[in-house]
Amino acid sequence: MTDEEVLHEFRSCDALLEGHFVLSSGRHSAHYLQCARVLMNPDRADRLARALAQKLPREVRAAIDVVVSPAMGGIIIGHEMGRALGKDALFLERPTGTFELRRGFRFEAGAKVLMVEDVVTTGLSSREAIAAVAREGGKVIAEAALVDRSEGTADLGVPFYPLIDINFPTYAEDEIPSALAARPVTRPGSRTI
Repeated sequence: MTDEEVLHEFRSCDALLEGHFVLSSGRHSAHYLQCARVLMNPDRADRLARALAQKLPREVRAAIDVVVSPAMGGIIIGHEMGRALGKDALFLERPTGTFELRRGFRFEAGAKVLMVEDVVTTGLSSREAIAAVAREGGKVIAEAALVDRSEGTADLGVPFYPLIDINFPTYAEDEIPSALAARPVTRPGSRTI
């Protein structure tokens, strides 16, 4: 799937939004990718997951024991990646602010894990999720995401395979351009849920 084909999938369901958004990372942006909208259609979610799975090197695909994703944003694409790879798909939750496996989810000690996210901006959620997998006895061998909007700066500590790189500028609270600051703020992420 080409970058333009991926962007077409987002545009076709109004999942590429414009406004003033505070991202889960706390940074501000004039653009937001609402992955829940792009993934709401099962056929589209399947196409995107299969394309993402093809981005993984053959040796990574062969080594994966289980797919893990952080709630909320990563659940759907994580599940679809599990289907595309023929592996179980678990998810992490933050009932007390720290990621953990719940609902009876578990994996064998030393299990090789593919971490799957919807969007990576700073990599903070991914690093927290990777640490949670380590606490549970697993080893994240790679991460895959629909979108990398870190401009290549996210250091996850593992190989990272995004379907597409989208480099919309993001701003710290004290860097917001006046035109963006004048727009009403929306907090569309799931970090506070």
